[in-house]
Amino acid sequence: MLHDKIGAHLQRAIEPEFELSVREFSLLDVLARQHNGEGGHLQMKELAAAVALSQSATTRLVGRLEDRGLLQRYICPTDRRGTYTDVSTAGRNLLEAARPTYNDALSEASDELGQEPELAPLVKVLRDVS
Repeated sequence: MLHDKIGAHLQRAIEPEFELSVREFSLLDVLARQHNGEGGHLQMKELAAAVALSQSATTRLVGRLEDRGLLQRYICPTDRRGTYTDVSTAGRNLLEAARPTYNDALSEASDELGQEPELAPLVKVLRDVS
């Protein structure tokens, strides 16, 4: 319930202005935090786990973001069987433009939901963890 309410609040904040879903933002964010070079990238199953989607849903999401020019795929230089995905310059620019709105919406959602008696303990735990 808390996750859904936070997600809906974030969605209403970033989608109209940046044409990004929360899942798309999360995927771009996870990939943008990976460093370049050997061992600095995620396999599709690791990426799927990081954004809480199935591998097939993650693959479709990556494809849509690649079609929009926000991601690019390339062959692993040390294992030609592996394909990596990296955030393009356009993707990084969009992510950085959307980040303040996302962060503000997250703060607003936690403030609002923290006022609901049944959710307040969960919001407090989330705040304490972060």
